[in-house]
Amino acid sequence: MQHSPKREIKVQCAAMGSFKCSVFILVLHLLEGAVSKSLIQLNNNGYEGIVIAIDPNVPEDETLIQQIKDMVTQASPYLFEATERRFYFKKVAILIPEKWKTKPEYVRPKLETYKNADVLVAEPTAPGNDEPYTEQLGNCGEKGERIHFTPDFLAGKKLAQYGPQGRVFVHEWAHLRWGVYDEYNNNQKFYFSNGKRQAVRCSADITGKNVINKCQGGSCVTKSCKLDKVTGLYEQGCEFIPHSLQTVKASIMFAQSIDSVVEFCTEKNHNKEAPNLQNQKCNLRSTWEVISDSEDFKKTTPMTTQPPTPTFSLLQIGQRIVCLVLDKSGSMANGDRLNRLNQAGKLFLLQTVEQGSWVGMVTFDSVAHVQSELIQINSDVERNALTKSLPTVATGGTSICSGLRSAFAVIRKKYSTDGSEIVLLTDGEDNTISSCFNEVKQSGAIIHTVALGPSAAKELEELSKMTGGLQTYASDQAQNNGLIDAFGALSSGNGADSQRSIQLESKGLTLQNNQWMNGTVLVDSTVGKDTLFLITWTKQLPKILLWDPSKKKQDGFVVDANTKMAYLQIPGTAKVGIWSYSLQASSQTLTLTVTSRPSSATVPPITVTSKINKNTGKFPSAMTVYAKIHQGASPILRATVTAIIESVNGKTVTLELLDNGAGADATKDDGVYSRYFTAYDANGRYSVKVWALGGINAASQRLIPQQNGAMYIPGWIENGEVKWNPPRPEINKNDPQSKQVCFSRTSSGGSFVASGVPQAPIPDLFPPCQITDLKAKIHGYKFINLTWTAPGDDYDHGRAHKYIIRISANILDLRDKFNDSIQVNTSDLIPKEANSEEVFVFTPENITFENGTDLFIAVQAVDKANLKSEISNIARVSLFIPPEIPPEIPSPSLPCPEINVNSTIPGLHILKIMWKWLGELQLSVALG
Repeated sequence: MQHSPKREIKVQCAAMGSFKCSVFILVLHLLEGAVSKSLIQLNNNGYEGIVIAIDPNVPEDETLIQQIKDMVTQASPYLFEATERRFYFKKVAILIPEKWKTKPEYVRPKLETYKNADVLVAEPTAPGNDEPYTEQLGNCGEKGERIHFTPDFLAGKKLAQYGPQGRVFVHEWAHLRWGVYDEYNNNQKFYFSNGKRQAVRCSADITGKNVINKCQGGSCVTKSCKLDKVTGLYEQGCEFIPHSLQTVKASIMFAQSIDSVVEFCTEKNHNKEAPNLQNQKCNLRSTWEVISDSEDFKKTTPMTTQPPTPTFSLLQIGQRIVCLVLDKSGSMANGDRLNRLNQAGKLFLLQTVEQGSWVGMVTFDSVAHVQSELIQINSDVERNALTKSLPTVATGGTSICSGLRSAFAVIRKKYSTDGSEIVLLTDGEDNTISSCFNEVKQSGAIIHTVALGPSAAKELEELSKMTGGLQTYASDQAQNNGLIDAFGALSSGNGADSQRSIQLESKGLTLQNNQWMNGTVLVDSTVGKDTLFLITWTKQLPKILLWDPSKKKQDGFVVDANTKMAYLQIPGTAKVGIWSYSLQASSQTLTLTVTSRPSSATVPPITVTSKINKNTGKFPSAMTVYAKIHQGASPILRATVTAIIESVNGKTVTLELLDNGAGADATKDDGVYSRYFTAYDANGRYSVKVWALGGINAASQRLIPQQNGAMYIPGWIENGEVKWNPPRPEINKNDPQSKQVCFSRTSSGGSFVASGVPQAPIPDLFPPCQITDLKAKIHGYKFINLTWTAPGDDYDHGRAHKYIIRISANILDLRDKFNDSIQVNTSDLIPKEANSEEVFVFTPENITFENGTDLFIAVQAVDKANLKSEISNIARVSLFIPPEIPPEIPSPSLPCPEINVNSTIPGLHILKIMWKWLGELQLSVALG
């Protein structure tokens, strides 16, 4: 079998430097994936396959299951009417933790796992912080990741703040399924419109009062809001309190908690001027317009009958069952593939797979061969026994379906295939793979695919797509360590965090003339159990030197000369600190992999979840790479995150992923790091490897930006009286999880398949990315100061050629007639490198700009090929000139004349009445 030549690369990893930072890292576990694995399907207007998972750390409470059922049952008719009789909730699976008591009605899951759950019910990150929210990584109209609820929220303990749970579920569902955004704004609650102060809301017909709750010494008083003398808006702390009784029907994305609200905002009643995320992200479109553009909407028509009530299945997590299905056909003899398979397989069996799991093994060429029936891993005895079953001879053809059918048979000897996992590795072409697709679907098994080399079966990824498994690709470039990374990513989708294998390091290098490969590995205080150092080579045993943080040399490497690998298992818990290594060799490639497990089961782990927005990329459509770094629900900020993308040709591209709220990144400082990929060079598979480093600047941050979720209502007006809800819980800034964190991890980020890539030279068809963070401020009642993050020549890479800035007094004219709007002179504005901060100051010309004027501004970037970006988000300024206060003129001091109250001087009787009234007023104040 012929293969495309690969270009050798050297992956240089930065050293950690001095170990001075306080190591508060619990665990960095890498949960890799390619795209969202949601099982949701729309079937005749009804949503099926919804997975609601109860987190393993939630204490056992059967009432929680009923509360979940009640929420969905209440939500379904509300969703049905809100979508004009188009959608309802049909079938829901509730995932129950393994440690909860078993019941006859609890069955084993099939494809449902914690990894692909659509809703997660978990304890709050801070006491009382029960805000429901939805993770949204992409753009307007793109599906979200997951909805989050807490047990207290489901128990109805937050009704006054959020309203009925079923209504909130519909609000969050709109985020998750249709990619709409909130129509309130916690960071800016008021704005000017035509010189009048308005509360941010949708629709603008919702009524209420603007008041502030002044508290001192344990007592609080409701007062009217004062004006800020600089901005002209209301003072900080001012709240818009809605009337509890309303007649307006929209909008669910503003406040579904208002009883009368039963609809989404439409084009007719949408408040386009309100500065909220829906307007910013969705180009001023209403939520109903975005929903109407969705695939769900396009393939349904309104129902003429009432929908049935939702049905529920109760699924309980069980033991992990996994079978390796490994290609040993003749092509596996090429490029040292069979040996590399053994190295990766041994890492999986010795380290990655969790204690208590059941593992079997099948190999295949033209036919299948059972190498091991299911064995439960209870100790190193079972692990070592399984490693001896790995294939050592490559011969014959390729029959993937034979291997899969044999694996199903192995599993069924002990268990149902429901919820079992198959790890399928192949390097060969097989035109018959589709013949077993139906069997795979019916099996209920999850299939993870590993494509090795450039010629693996083209339909291979269909198996992982249809079952929710991981899809990975490893090239023939051994120094990239792709195969070991792929197998290292195969930790359980349902296992406890404390058992999962964590990859601390993965690097490789081709050495010449007795060169050294030197480096360090950080073992932080929250890992250290089962720490394994694994070294591989391509020709002969290198010189291996390893020192622990106290500079003590480590001996005892187990050398496997046949597989060309050596490994050292650190007994007990590895010492915290910097471990140093030096490897010496000539004319061969070495790799180093370090894995470990958490040192404690009591602290939430830091997790890194890698994701590609699509598992297929069609040129010239850009791909987006995401890496979510969190500790529980708290984001990790200011980490250094790098993605290395390798094409089928062996070319690698390094991307620095950013959490700056610009370009591919949806929200700044939310712990999600993102970047566009446009550097296609060939059709075929591309692998993604992610490296994350938390150093001196990185921190776990509990004070997170506004999340996409239902609004916390500060209070209600009932019978003309303001009734305040308890204030939102304050998050303790001194919480230990807001401290500095140091960590280093690597992971496989999955793979994607590119098509439509033309032959070199590849034309420039990628425009600059849209500017999404344009902001405007007024200085000196004359100048407008603009700031934004620079886009690039190709999306968020390189440098744009020029900017076009236009202004208008009408927000819709600027959106719909941008080219006809007034253009600002930008001849002196030279674009900076992508992701730099741009600042531009100008004076509005050819437009009326006076007190009370609203002005709207938008920017468009143009590259050197004259490709234009989408119009930016629209920024606004409202000119407010405070009224001049005349200076006080002191009156001359004159003696007061004596007044005869009995005088008959004309007009003096008026003075008598005023005198008497003032006396009575003083008396009433004194008595009051």
